[in-house]
This record gives sequence, C-alpha cells and structure tokens, in this order.
Amino acid sequence: MAIGYLLLAIRENIWCWFCAGISTAIYAWVTFDARLYMDAALNVFYFAMAIYGWQVWRRGRSDGHEKPVVTWPLATHAAALTSIALVSVVNGYLLATRTDAAFPYLDSATTWAAVWATFLVARKVLENWWYWLVIDAVYVFLYWARDLDLFAGLFVFYIVLIPFGLMAWRRSYREAQAWT
Repeated sequence: MAIGYLLLAIRENIWCWFCAGISTAIYAWVTFDARLYMDAALNVFYFAMAIYGWQVWRRGRSDGHEKPVVTWPLATHAAALTSIALVSVVNGYLLATRTDAAFPYLDSATTWAAVWATFLVARKVLENWWYWLVIDAVYVFLYWARDLDLFAGLFVFYIVLIPFGLMAWRRSYREAQAWT
C-alpha cells in the first residue's frame, strides 16, 4: 500500500490517499513496537492527512479542473525549516529525558519534517519532493539501526522513485504555468 501511495502520488492520482490511509495503520503499529514513538505518532497524523489530502485533491479548483501543482517562496521554506529545527530540538530533548525512545532527536526531526512535507503533498507543492529525499534518507538509517530492514529497503525504493515524482510534478507545474 505504501508503494501504491507513492506511485499514485507521482501520477497525481487521488487514490494515493486511500493507499496512504491503509499503510499508515501498519506503520504506526510497527514503529511503536520499535520504540520510534514520534514515527508512530506521525503515522496517526498521516491517516488524518490522507483524509485531508483526499478532500483537497477532490475539490480541485473552483473551475472544476484538478488542483494544479504550485511552488512556494524560498522564505516560506526557510521559515518552515527553522521551525522544524526548533521543535525537533525541544521534542527530542523531551523524548531523550522522559522515554526510552531510540534516536529521539533524529526521530523528532524526521517526524516534524515529514509533517510539513505531507502538508506540501496535500497542497500539491512541488518542493515536497526535495523534503522527502532528505527525510527518506534519514529514515533508511533509522530503520536499519532498529533492525527494520524491510522498512529500510522500502525507503531506499522511495528514494529511487523520488526523482520521477519530482520530474512528473515539475512537468505538471510547467504545463499549468503555460495555461496561465
């Protein structure tokens, strides 16, 4: 289901959100069991975002066409990255001092970055793919370190697919710009 999500998201197919909803339940259970608590919480968030993404993509534009791919200003991304870093440090500290969390700072950073990146996917923001490239690379390390080899392998596969998503969404963005 997780691969289905990514392949359908690359194609801007609304059914990606259905696949996301199913796969997140599985991920939440496995990552909680591996003591990656922020990652488990993230998957609960992903489920809610699957509903949100479905609604946003279903509504599309007021003229009845599908929602176009857009870009956001660099200042927006800089502010988001600063916020992610600050929240991750605080969250990582709380996890490190109050739980038995594995990799509390990395787990926090990837979780908060993924929250932002998922919001970008739901809003069809082109730059989401760059975030996912970095996030997924860190997840490969986290999952291998926790002996979740199947998950690590899946995220390696995601990294291979990300350039295809970036190219497809860039093409879609350029086509939308040509019409405006």
